[in-house]
Amino acid sequence: MKTRAITGFFFIIVMVGAMLLGDAVFLGFFSLLSAWCLYEFYGIVSSEDRRPSKALGILTTVVLFSTTALYSLGIFEAKYILLCIPFLLAIYIQALYQKRDFPFNDIGFTILGILYVGFPFYCFTRLGYIGGSFNHFLPLGFMILLWTSDTGAYLAGRSLGKHKLFERISPKKTWEGFIGGIVLAVLVSLCLAHYFETIPQWQWIIVAMIIAVFGTLGDLVESMLKRSLNVKDSGHILPGHGGLLDRFDGLLIAGPLVYLFLFLVN
Repeated sequence: MKTRAITGFFFIIVMVGAMLLGDAVFLGFFSLLSAWCLYEFYGIVSSEDRRPSKALGILTTVVLFSTTALYSLGIFEAKYILLCIPFLLAIYIQALYQKRDFPFNDIGFTILGILYVGFPFYCFTRLGYIGGSFNHFLPLGFMILLWTSDTGAYLAGRSLGKHKLFERISPKKTWEGFIGGIVLAVLVSLCLAHYFETIPQWQWIIVAMIIAVFGTLGDLVESMLKRSLNVKDSGHILPGHGGLLDRFDGLLIAGPLVYLFLFLVN
């Protein structure tokens, strides 16, 4: 427990620092973070029947992040973001030369990794540019609400939890914890609305609800993935926590939905 707490404390400091030190650091840090999470995903799904193209999958995601970052920094035009398309199509072409019995298993899991891991992180980084220019308040607020929701769910579930949420996937999660996570996230969103005035209060409340609900579902989806593959952790890079993908499973569904909501209303 001590190791877990120390690791979590320093990792949060690094993450918050990356968001506060400007858009170049923010984009670079989360580009590397998404690449590592994608590497972990490919590692846990790989088997004799499934050999995703790790190099091309990660390269496609990095190119997407890099071109978008250069556009956001005013170095590239928006059209250069389309440079990721040749790398995406190369996934199909590469399979022609590998002489595998089930090549579309490999292709499917390679592309699934980009959609399941790379794209959500991409949406998360775009939160920093909702207002047109970089502002760290939205991505920082997102992470605060995600952590708050997890904390509320843990506390409510531990003290009040009786009714299982998805016992087949995660025996410890309860409806009481789920509701507790939503309530605490909404309460914290009211505080964020007071200090982080990038978006109005009603939008912060909806963002909190999206994160609390779909962050929990994202956690369950990743648990379902690991159970189906008989894997406990996605990796071992964080002592006491497992892999990075395990720590960001809540972002994988909530991130794109929060970005979609704010993109449409702003």
